[in-house]
Amino acid sequence: MKTIVCFWFVLGALSASGKVLVTKPGQKAILECGVNTFTKQLEWYHEKDLLHRVSHRGFPSKGKGEIVTNSKVKQTKLEIVLVKKEYAGKFICIADENRQEHTLLVASVSVKASPSTELQLGSEAELDCQVEGLDQGSTATWKRPDGSLHSGILKSVDHSDEGDWECTFPSGGETYSQILAIKVKGPTPVPADPTLSQGTTCVDCVTHPPSVTAFLLGLSWWVWVAVGAGCLVVVLLLVFVIILCKRIKKKQGKFQAMKNGRQPLKPKKYCKCDSPAAAAKPQQKRRREKPSALPPQPLLML
Repeated sequence: MKTIVCFWFVLGALSASGKVLVTKPGQKAILECGVNTFTKQLEWYHEKDLLHRVSHRGFPSKGKGEIVTNSKVKQTKLEIVLVKKEYAGKFICIADENRQEHTLLVASVSVKASPSTELQLGSEAELDCQVEGLDQGSTATWKRPDGSLHSGILKSVDHSDEGDWECTFPSGGETYSQILAIKVKGPTPVPADPTLSQGTTCVDCVTHPPSVTAFLLGLSWWVWVAVGAGCLVVVLLLVFVIILCKRIKKKQGKFQAMKNGRQPLKPKKYCKCDSPAAAAKPQQKRRREKPSALPPQPLLML
C-alpha cells in the first residue's frame, strides 16, 4: 500500500515539475498549462504575481505590470508576444486543482570586439553569455568549435577560433545551449603569378611582387603589341590625311589664281585727291598780228 502511495506521489511531482523553455530577447514564447480544459477557473502567475485569471464562464481578469500587457491567454496556454530579460523565472499555471510550473530562461550571447563578430586575425575579443532565470549557483560555460571548454576570452584570435561557439548552462537537471558563430578575417593572400605555372620559379614573388606595368589589367604582352601597332597605324593615317588636305588646298589656290589671270583687264581707278587745284597760269598777251590780206575776189563779168 505504501509503495502505491509513493508511486502516485512521485508521478504527481513529475507532472507538476513542468518544462524549461529557453528563448532570446525579442522572441515569442508559449507556455503550456498541461490541461486543455477547466471547469472552475484558470490562473497564470509569474513568480507570485498574478498575470491572468479566466473563470469557467469566460470572464477574464488581469494583474498589473508590463508582462501582463505583453502576454495573453489562448485556451489554456500563455503566449508572451515580446520576451524581455525581466520576464525570466518561474511561471505557474493553476487549472482547477491542477498545478503546473514552468521555467523561462532568457539567454543572450554576444561577442565584445570591434567591429563585429568577424574578428581580425591576432586581435583581442571576449565572448559574453548571459542567461536570465538560472538557479542560484548555476553558471554558463563556453565550448570551442572543437568541443573543448574555454573561458571565452581571446587574447589573440587565430584561424582555429572560427566556427560555432556553444554557450552551455544547466537547469532542472538538464543542459541547454546557445550557438554563436564566429568568423575570422586575415590578411588577403597574394594571388599567384600565372606565368609561374609554366615551369618557371620565382623566389622573391612574395617579398617583391611583379610590377603593375608588366601585367597591367592582366593582359598578355602580345595584346599590348597589337594595341600599339594599331595606334601607330591610326597616327600615320591621320598624318597622311592632313598632308593630302594641304596639297588639295594648295592646288585649289593655284587654279583660282590662273582663273583670275584670264579675266579682262579693268580700267585703272585713280585716286581723286581732295586737295585744292593749282592756280591757273596767267595768260601772256598775244602780239597783234596784222590782218591777213583778203583773198582775191573774181572779177565780175558784165
